[in-house]
Amino acid sequence: MSANAAAHSQWAAELERHWGIAAPLSLVHGEYDLNFAVDSSPGRVLKVMRAGCDPALVDVQVACLAHLADTAPDLPVPQVIADRAGRAVVELRDRTGTPRLAWLTSRLPGTVYATTRPQTLGLIEAVGRALGRLDAALAGFRHPALERPLKWDLRRAGAARAHLTLVTDAARRARLAEVLDGFDACRPALDALPPQALHNDLNDYNILCATAADGRQRLTGLVDFGDMLAAPVVCELAIAGAYLMLDQPRPVAAFAALVAGYHAERPLAAAEIELLWPLALTRLAVSALNAAAMRRERPGDAYVAISQAPIERFFARLPRLFEPFARASLRRSAGYEPATGAAPVAAWLGAPGPCARVFDHDLGAAPVLDLGVAGEHAPHDPLQPDLGELAAAVAEASPAGGPVLGRYGEPRLLYATPAFFAGPHPASERRTVHLGIDVFLPAGTPVRAPLEATVHSVEHCPDPFDYGGLVTLRHAVPGGHFFTLYGHLAASVTRDLSAGRKIAAGEAFATLGSADENGGWPPHLHLQVGVFEAPGSAWPGVADPDEWPCWRALCPDPAPLLGLAAGHASATELDHEALLARRRARTAANLKLSYAEPLTLLRGWRSYLFDERGRTYLDAFNNVPHVGHAHPRIAAVVSRQSQLLNTNTRYLHPLLSDYADALVARLPAPLEVCFLLNSASEANELALRLARARTEARDMIVSAAGYHGHTCATIDLSDYKFSGPGGGGRAPWVHVAPIPDTYRGRFKADNRDAGPHYAAAVADIVRDLRARGRRLAGFISEPFPSVGGQIVPPPGYLRAAYAHVREAGGVCIADEVQTGLGRLGRFAWGFEQQGAVPDVVVLGKPIGNGHPLAAVITTRAIADSFANGMEFFSTFGGSTLSCAVGLEVLRILDEERLAENAQVVGERLLAGLSDIAATTAAIGDVRGLGFFLGVELVAQDGSPDRAAAAYVVNRLRRQRVLIGSEGPHDNVLKIRPPLCFSAADAEFFLARAAGVFDEMPLRR
Repeated sequence: MSANAAAHSQWAAELERHWGIAAPLSLVHGEYDLNFAVDSSPGRVLKVMRAGCDPALVDVQVACLAHLADTAPDLPVPQVIADRAGRAVVELRDRTGTPRLAWLTSRLPGTVYATTRPQTLGLIEAVGRALGRLDAALAGFRHPALERPLKWDLRRAGAARAHLTLVTDAARRARLAEVLDGFDACRPALDALPPQALHNDLNDYNILCATAADGRQRLTGLVDFGDMLAAPVVCELAIAGAYLMLDQPRPVAAFAALVAGYHAERPLAAAEIELLWPLALTRLAVSALNAAAMRRERPGDAYVAISQAPIERFFARLPRLFEPFARASLRRSAGYEPATGAAPVAAWLGAPGPCARVFDHDLGAAPVLDLGVAGEHAPHDPLQPDLGELAAAVAEASPAGGPVLGRYGEPRLLYATPAFFAGPHPASERRTVHLGIDVFLPAGTPVRAPLEATVHSVEHCPDPFDYGGLVTLRHAVPGGHFFTLYGHLAASVTRDLSAGRKIAAGEAFATLGSADENGGWPPHLHLQVGVFEAPGSAWPGVADPDEWPCWRALCPDPAPLLGLAAGHASATELDHEALLARRRARTAANLKLSYAEPLTLLRGWRSYLFDERGRTYLDAFNNVPHVGHAHPRIAAVVSRQSQLLNTNTRYLHPLLSDYADALVARLPAPLEVCFLLNSASEANELALRLARARTEARDMIVSAAGYHGHTCATIDLSDYKFSGPGGGGRAPWVHVAPIPDTYRGRFKADNRDAGPHYAAAVADIVRDLRARGRRLAGFISEPFPSVGGQIVPPPGYLRAAYAHVREAGGVCIADEVQTGLGRLGRFAWGFEQQGAVPDVVVLGKPIGNGHPLAAVITTRAIADSFANGMEFFSTFGGSTLSCAVGLEVLRILDEERLAENAQVVGERLLAGLSDIAATTAAIGDVRGLGFFLGVELVAQDGSPDRAAAAYVVNRLRRQRVLIGSEGPHDNVLKIRPPLCFSAADAEFFLARAAGVFDEMPLRR
């Protein structure tokens, strides 16, 4: 028996002897003491203290838990369990005979917060509420041990400065020293606050949480009271906030959620909240420095570094976390003004006193650019904006060179350098909301102070922020003061101006810089107001849209300083809820929206979509923009052809023949006759008419869970519709064959004859029709059923099914709307992958990249049968504009090699999804080809899990990735991006998907 096993055996024996519990023990790591999880029902924790432990340290914890049991019985904290003799604490002896204090507590359910996923703001707020109730309950608790000296006493943080020399990285050492300097500055205010009993160590390993199968989260425990002491309550909240910020995508928002929850239960004074940010940073710095010291003493102890990796990542991000914003967010979360003195500044700006002109122009009549997400002057390429387009817009708005304004609070896609993104991928969080007003005027134009001022800072700020010459001025107003920032000035300002200089109202203190001095920006002033003090280079001129409410308070509208009415040059915020209400008032209830939290989308580009605030989403769902959203070549063709001619097929024009030739060239013989229409519904209805004209029969075979359109006839052909909610059931002339699903169907993937076996069901229908004296018109199916759950049919299925249909005289129709034109990678068509050739092929809007275009391609014999004297005509089907668009889509497919891209990137997606599936039991199957992929989610018993699919779809939407769900049970994730979806897009998608699946309760 190993030494560890012997120790476990000894303490298990003591547990049984004193508490009467016979159960195995497992060690839970601790810094000094032994903590054993007792494998019993209900669960217990046996705590064996280190040799020489002061009994008062145990007594204070036991007394505290007893106090909480009396005063706050609803709090999820451990309960002390007395031994058989009624003792809370028992003195035992270890194998060396050394006395050790031991005590037993209840074991709370859940997992530690550090490993809980997702760490939602709702969960964090719940932690804050519990912590507020805890501190309120502890306010009346007293014990002598609370006054003991402790290295984790935040008031003693200055002692950690002695360990700075152990940090070898100079930049990190300087950052930690700066944090400790901040602590020294706030120490007097901290010492002035009254102390009370605190837990003092609610880090991410001392908070327990549980996640239900439906994704709902709850706090289940606050544990480990071993570091209790008496200190101001802000220390408690700062410590918890420090750890709950770690590895959060928005650490400040996480801390603010904690404060909001805490303040709701145990209100904080504004002066207390002001200390939270520096104290939280101090706790993390102390942890890092103490760990450095302990690593030197105990280099092999893994416990020492348990939180250090996320702390190091946090400090690496710290320069991007603007301190005034962090402080303001915490204040706002408790209902206070964002900064001291913000209220009088806001009042003054609401009714300003007289201001001198900043420019020698009346700006009231100046044209205002619309640079919003979908604005008239927005950049053509939202990921690589051309500032020449902006210069051209300015020149067009004011040819004589007069002033032109850019709006405050406007979400813009102009800012695309890495400094504006939280990560390397375009769908990472991006700063888009403009915090100032722009005034475009020629370079060299004098800039004047609107009010008497003192120069606060003068800098030159080149790339990546492109501010050029940068000046901040300080202004006094009744009851307070504020700062103004002037960006894009001539670089000479750094020579001509210095901090501390007094400037009179109306005095010219700088001139506008040229484009060469300002990163290519056309000459203009960026004027911004701030109710905080910071050098100009630290001011963000653009905000993350999710942080806009706080930034709007920190950086109010500067219009009054330009002689403009408030709001004169401000962007109007699109009211999402009002838009939703208007839609509901004018549409039917069955016009559905995607996602539990609907999206308002204003723009697309390649494989990205942009909402009304400029947030970027990776589109892995929309197959209609086949070659990418807003492809510039498509836009150019639409513009050019619209200016030339857009008419119908009653007139000769080469575009119709050119497009028909290009389509037929991609299809096998004998498919050679084209009918052009506007939608796949219309096209599938025409395909039905063709089959009936050719066979003079009526009955049709369809696939289970198939979908072919929304007209009366195509709904009759769509089992997904007629068998679903609100459906009228199967028409007598419609016969349903089982879907060839080798995962959930009768014949599995390991059956080599699954294809012919599924096709035999088609033969059975044919025999039944014959037996009843009925004739078959045809068989319509998606070669790869999409609504059916992104199904990849087994080999030989379609070839055998078509053979049975043709033997009965029927027509074979392939609905290739979802899979045609290269979506499957190396297979141009789904029927090609199946080694089959249909009699009719139906194509839909992807062939027009969203333009209303559809096509039916068939044989000459079928077309001749249809030409029975009744004219076929579709007013806009085959219009010159539609043919021009369709032809350009085909050219783009070839020239950009998009089918090859679908093959290569699709293989990476499939492999990555398979890797994720290997780690979670929530995934039953991963399938697909190219950019036609499905992930089937299952419950523990293997049954379809619709709730899990909904969870993943909506969580990915929150992660800025768009997919859908499908299948008869709506439990299959549907992944079908535009064909320009890149390798970088795939990696971003897989990383976000892996994170979401890591949250799922079913793990392998």
